[in-house]
Amino acid sequence: MSILREKAAPADQTATRPGVRSRLTPVVVVYLALVTLLVVGSVLVGMRGEVLLDQAGILNILTRSTALGLVAIGQTMVILTGSLDLSVAYLIGLTSLLAAETMAGQNGMVVPGVLLALAVAAAVGLVNGLVITVLRANAFIATLGVALVLRGYLENNYTGPAGDVPRSFQHLGYDRIGPLPVAALLMLAVAALAWWYLSRTRPGYHMYAVGGDIEVARLSGVPTRRVVVTAHVLCSVAAGLTGIYLASRLGSGAPYVGTDAGYDLESIAAVVLGGTLLAGGRGGVVGTIGGVLILATLDTIFDDLAVDPFFKDVVRGVVLVTAVALYARRMMADRNRGRLA
Repeated sequence: MSILREKAAPADQTATRPGVRSRLTPVVVVYLALVTLLVVGSVLVGMRGEVLLDQAGILNILTRSTALGLVAIGQTMVILTGSLDLSVAYLIGLTSLLAAETMAGQNGMVVPGVLLALAVAAAVGLVNGLVITVLRANAFIATLGVALVLRGYLENNYTGPAGDVPRSFQHLGYDRIGPLPVAALLMLAVAALAWWYLSRTRPGYHMYAVGGDIEVARLSGVPTRRVVVTAHVLCSVAAGLTGIYLASRLGSGAPYVGTDAGYDLESIAAVVLGGTLLAGGRGGVVGTIGGVLILATLDTIFDDLAVDPFFKDVVRGVVLVTAVALYARRMMADRNRGRLA
């Protein structure tokens, strides 16, 4: 169990040694970067005579963060195990359609619609996990293959929005408690639940252990296949929640609501930006939420400044590459200190 706890130790906790100063952890860095971005963005937007962090601006940032945050929470879990999921974007579109078509504008069908969407999402996650663990397919190829299957189904059966959610269900997408959107609060609740699962439960420790070294985890008695499958099921359920949320925002299902927003690559970018290693074993949901907020804030600032879409992508790419490079340098420094210790 000591091995598992060592693997499960959050990456943002750095042990201090005599004579070695405590350093900024990835989580602290990402939130310092967020604060810096908010300050710089407020100045730039203020130069145009507008306000970034007024009620409308805060609402815009939180609304942008909700959908991406939900799917990124699930993506964090699979990346922690050393895997990833490229099928989430099409799954979001599929679950939005399943929920909206099942509800068909009837209040009494809200629960069945939500449960059906989540059940199908879990089934897709189970397929992803089994293909990776039983057939030993590479996670990139396996989830890309499932994504193509989902795309084929959507293209063959839908040409545009379908279904109808009842007006009462749209309160999820638009209601607020004070200045805070209800959906954003639910996203944070899901993040808190994921944090508890990863940091306070044995299955959570196992995810870190598998991502840290799957062979060591297996020799320590960890059911590695079950851990990877569970992570993919949870990731797909998070994508299903995202589809349900977007259906409440749109009033119907939309086959390409996930791909148009690029939630597959965007969620991976948010996870990596938040300090989780793509190789697995280090990171967590707290950093991911910071990464989500940075991407949402960038988009809001760009919109306020009327920035060219091409330049938006350039800046986002530079931010992501810079973050990955900084984390890589920190890891190399940690390894060098370990050798010298």
